[in-house]
Order: sequence, then C-alpha cells, then structure tokens
Amino acid sequence: MKTNRRNFLQTMGLGAAGLGLGSIPGLSKNGVSADEPGEQVLIINDDTAITDTQYGKVHGFILNDIYNFRGIPYGASTAGENRFMPPQKPEPWGDDVYPAVWWGDSAPQIMEGRYSNSYQSWQDHWNYDNIGEDCLKLNVWTPSIGDNQKRPVLVWLHGGGYTNGNGIEQDGYHGANFSRNHDTVFVSINHRLGPIGFSDLSGVGGSKFADSGNVGALDMVAALEWVRDNIENFDGDPGNVTIMGQSGGGAKVCTLMAMEKAQGLFHKAVPLSGSTLDGIDQERSQGVGQYILEEAGLSEGDVEKLQEIPSEEYLRIANEAARKYREDHGGSGFGSFGPVADGRNLPKSQYFSDPNGLSSDIPMLICSTFHEWSVARNNPEMEEWTFDQVKESLAEQAGFSGGLGEKAGPVVDAYCDAFPDKKPVEIMIMVISNRQGLIETANAKVQQQAPVYVAWFGWEPPMFNGRMRAFHCLDICFWFDNTDRMLTHTGGGARPRRLSQKMSAALNQFMRTGDPNVSDLPEWTTYSTENGETMILNDECRIVNDPDREARQML
Repeated sequence: MKTNRRNFLQTMGLGAAGLGLGSIPGLSKNGVSADEPGEQVLIINDDTAITDTQYGKVHGFILNDIYNFRGIPYGASTAGENRFMPPQKPEPWGDDVYPAVWWGDSAPQIMEGRYSNSYQSWQDHWNYDNIGEDCLKLNVWTPSIGDNQKRPVLVWLHGGGYTNGNGIEQDGYHGANFSRNHDTVFVSINHRLGPIGFSDLSGVGGSKFADSGNVGALDMVAALEWVRDNIENFDGDPGNVTIMGQSGGGAKVCTLMAMEKAQGLFHKAVPLSGSTLDGIDQERSQGVGQYILEEAGLSEGDVEKLQEIPSEEYLRIANEAARKYREDHGGSGFGSFGPVADGRNLPKSQYFSDPNGLSSDIPMLICSTFHEWSVARNNPEMEEWTFDQVKESLAEQAGFSGGLGEKAGPVVDAYCDAFPDKKPVEIMIMVISNRQGLIETANAKVQQQAPVYVAWFGWEPPMFNGRMRAFHCLDICFWFDNTDRMLTHTGGGARPRRLSQKMSAALNQFMRTGDPNVSDLPEWTTYSTENGETMILNDECRIVNDPDREARQML
C-alpha cells in the first residue's frame, strides 16, 4: 500500500533527501564535498558495491565513501500462511543480484492521521513508503566490503511501541555518519508490528499458533541470526554486536536480552527512553486473541481464516477486539499488542531476576531524556501555566497512567525542591517524563555481573521559543552524529555537534569495550543502586548521584 509522503520527497525521488544526504558536516547543501567540490560523491555501477549473502549477491551503492545496502531480505514474506507464524528463511535468488538500493516495506500499521499535525510532521517528518507484509528487510552501512577488518556492529531497533515505525522513519536513524566517523558497521531492521506481529492466538488456535504472540520478537532474532551469518561479508564482526533501540525499541532491547533464542547473537545493549522488565501476561493476551476471533465472526475451528483477511482489515478487527477486551476487563490501551510472557519464547518471571541468568554478561548503557513527553512543544499557552494549574492537571492525568489525585501536590513540590530553577510547565513535563522505568530496569540489571551505565539527556534545541526542550527521540541523532542531518530536531550547527561528538564517541567506545569512558567526557562511573550514578548529557556534561531520587520516590 502506498502512503502519502511529503510532497518534496515524492518529487525528489532518489535526490538528496531520498538518499539521505541531508546537511552533513564537511558537505555543502547539495552533498558535494566542501573541500573538493568537483569530486563525485555517489557511485553506483553494475560492478560496484556488490557482496555476498547466504541467499545470493546484493548490489548497493557508495555515498560519501560509505557503502549503502537497503532493503536486504532476512526473512520471507509474512503474508498468507506465514502470518502469525515464526519467520521463515527467504528464498535464495541464485545467480541474480538483488538490488539493495531502496528501503524495504514497513510492517502493516495504522497510517491514517500520521501527518495530521503540521508542526509535528515538520519536526519529525516521518519517512514512510510502502506498507506490506513482505517487511522482513534490513539496511547496512559500512566503510568497506572486502578489506577483512572485523568492525563492531550496531543493530538499530526502531521505536513506535511495537505498533508503529520502521528502520529509517527519522533521518536521525541513518547510519552513514556513525559508520564513517567511528569505523563501524550499522544495521537497521524492519519487523512485524502490532496485531500482525503480536496477536496471541495460542488459546484459540492450539499448538500451530503457539508462537503467534511473539512472532514480531522472533523476527528480531532472525535479523540477528542474519547478522551472525552474513555480516562478515560487510566487514563486520559477528562476535561484537551491540543492540540499540529507542522508546519501543529500547523495550525491544530488553526483550531480546530475556529471550533464550537471542543469546549469543549480541554482546552489548543500549536501551534509550524505553525499557521493560516483563512481557504481557498471557491470560490477557489470549483473552484478546479470543476477542479477535469473535470480532472476525469466526469459530475456533476457523482460526486459519484470519491469515486470509487483508492486513488493513485485520488491523481494524484486532484493534477493535482489544478495545472491547479493555472495556470488559479493564487495563489501558497502551501495550495491547507486544511480546507475551508465554514461558516459551519469553519467561513468565521478571527479566534479569537471575544474577547468573540470561544476558548476565551483557553490559548495558541506558538513557532517557529530561522531557520525554514535552506536551508544551506545540502548545505555547502552557508556558504561562501556574503551579496550581500544573497540580490540577496532574491530579487528573499524568502521562500514560492515570492521574496522581491527591499526590499531585506533594509530587510537584518534591520536584520543585529538586529542580528549583524550573518553571511550572517544566516541572509538569519532568513529572510525566519521570525515570521510574529506567531506574527499575537499571536496578534489576545491576544485580547481574556485567556493568550498567546510566545517562540523562538534557540538551534543549533553540527553536519554537525553547518549548521543544529535551523531548522524546531528540537524543537519537546525537548518538549517531546526525545533528546536522536531523535539523528539525537540533537546528544544526556547532553547538549540538559538539555534544554529538562526545556522545557518539562514548557509544563507539562502549561497543568496542563495554565501557563508554572517553577523554571528552567526565569519568563515567558505573551505576549502583546506592548512589544512582548518572551522566548528565548537555552542553556541559557531568556525573551526578541520582539527582531526582527524592522527587521520583514521591511517585
């Protein structure tokens, strides 16, 4: 299904925006080297950028000295009889050469209204093209093919809360700059999402559908297996793989750490602005599965007919079924479709609960932003709110959870004590963006032997009169040297670039050694539950001990 992209991308095709040239330090606006303005920067010929995979050769292109391979299949189409089933291997393409020059399909998801808010569309300008079930594709950026230098590999897991997104939905996701600047291989993946990836039909479909609640997570395992088996052809080291994701992608990192089938496929973990310590309770997920069957007008003997329903229609049926289940049984809409604690693919116990268990040897770097849910970003009137208005609002609603009720006042007062320089709307945003989930994950993970490093990103872009603040997703482009590419998040220029260089260097060092310490940052001490050591990432970086502990504990 074709979706409506921004007009300028539709008209430019494979021009600067389509290729991801953006505005890169050292390049002019048209992508030509500022030092050598006459030199060709894009190379694609019949005999260039070709390498092997286990399924056949792939053909990419070279852009600004980085090899780009886009939309490489790591699994077969998930349509028809493969829907709700574990991922299958792609069919080899024999002597043909696969054209790996354009992104693979995004997984089926709700696209209506995706661009309904003009300011938000401008700020985030999501990148979408085809939507379809033949979505098990990945992208690779690498400095070389064939020099036999085993480079650290980063595998990027996109956000979207298990229901939305794709591997290149923001320009900040591009891996070229990080690959070039730090001599690494960068991989991003698409996988099944939402009801297509996480409908638990095991209760109504029997053993054939035993894995149905987790096939989207099994897709990620399959992508990591592809990396293990193929990344040496892209001069990557399968023995040094870091998984990294943001928001829902951060939760995916934690989920993979708890999957026995993923063990040995990665060696470091970086969840950003999202983490989790357990899967969805299977009684609930199977209950939603029963409601899906009923909403589709099918009996238990007809479960396979769900594989025949067009994906758009199935999404409608499944989401309506989940809504009715919540109506009858309670609970929030957030997380109706996600990895299931089935005791088969994911444990029913809390992740990291065994000090010597799964992923106990995997170092973790975990980060969140000061103002994840920056509700005032496009609501300038909130800048004038008083503390009384903030308390009244938080009493009724506090982020994804319910309101704080009578606790709203004491919580606001505690945050004011911890951050006396913040105005009312900033305190409100920090309350709803609190670090509870991050701290719980860090406290669980630190009980294992591998080190944990915690960061808190506070840099604020100088746009929209300062209302954007350190919002959800902002830090991604800093980790990947993309602050001059993701201009609508940073404004570009030297100021964000200076912080980005420090953060990307720390990430590179963490990938190589499991320790993010670099000379341009203060000594980054490991996290402990006693002290809560936290690296504040801003124009001036500093290490502090759990700066919001007392305020956070009021929650």
